[in-house]
Amino acid sequence: MLSLIAAFAIVLPLSACSGDTAEPGSTSAAAESNDRPVRIAMNPWVGYEASAAVVAYLLKTELGRKVEFKKLTEEQSWKGFEEGTVDVIIENWGREAEKKEYIEQKKVAVSAGTNGNVGVIGWYVPQWMVEKYPDITDYRNLNKYANLFKTAKSGEQGQVLDGDPSFVTNDLALVKNLGLNYKVVYSGSEDALIAAARRATRQKTPLLMYFYEPQWLFTQLKLVKVNLPPYAIGCDADPEKVKCDYPPYLLDKIVSADFAKNGGAAYEFIRNFSWSNDHQNAVANDMVNNRLTGEQAAKKWVEANKIVWQDWIPR
Repeated sequence: MLSLIAAFAIVLPLSACSGDTAEPGSTSAAAESNDRPVRIAMNPWVGYEASAAVVAYLLKTELGRKVEFKKLTEEQSWKGFEEGTVDVIIENWGREAEKKEYIEQKKVAVSAGTNGNVGVIGWYVPQWMVEKYPDITDYRNLNKYANLFKTAKSGEQGQVLDGDPSFVTNDLALVKNLGLNYKVVYSGSEDALIAAARRATRQKTPLLMYFYEPQWLFTQLKLVKVNLPPYAIGCDADPEKVKCDYPPYLLDKIVSADFAKNGGAAYEFIRNFSWSNDHQNAVANDMVNNRLTGEQAAKKWVEANKIVWQDWIPR
């Protein structure tokens, strides 16, 4: 999502390795596995980048492993398991269809447990709008305020500003199925969403936007979540018929089946990794607002939080 990725990618060259025909779990296979980089998918939002930066830094400094970041969308990351180009997705948002395809059916990936982050997706408005229009957070009142949200891109309808089209989103279906006089407009990135939220807060201009937590921006300004119809298990089973809010997400880690089998201590470390939304926000904030590279922000967090990460290291 951000150009920050290139600033902190830890990519070291592959050394020549032998034993290509060794059986998994043998000494030569383990040596080969430890020699090549751990390949971490890098999805396009800064919270993910923060998690990946800390994981990469500890893999390098505590386990002596090389790391290679693969700049991919969520969908591309899952395909990487099948293509043999990705070892780790460090922050997965649901993706039940991909889990069924790549874990259950093709068996090229496995779950490595939750990463500790609790994800929330929804529609948000700036705090000043709630103060001026107290009932605006009820989706049933949104049509009453549609004119406020008109833009050049939405025409005669109100605008719901989304991010990258590759993000997890039900917004097109929600607008249609809830009978809302709105048009989903894609800003193209997390950066664009953040810039819009800052501008709407500073200039007091109307904004209805797709957004999510954990996200460092909430430490700097106030956004209020719109109450969509409550989520219930199965209400989003058919993507075309969704008319309920997004579910709460216990974000998890996904790894390739090969990495789970042959990744050794690196895999155990990934499986042990778990931190809070506040931890992620602190690293992300350093990367975005304090102009630290991912590696610098990771180093700062690691030095201050040994009590958190020491149990992630396999003994």
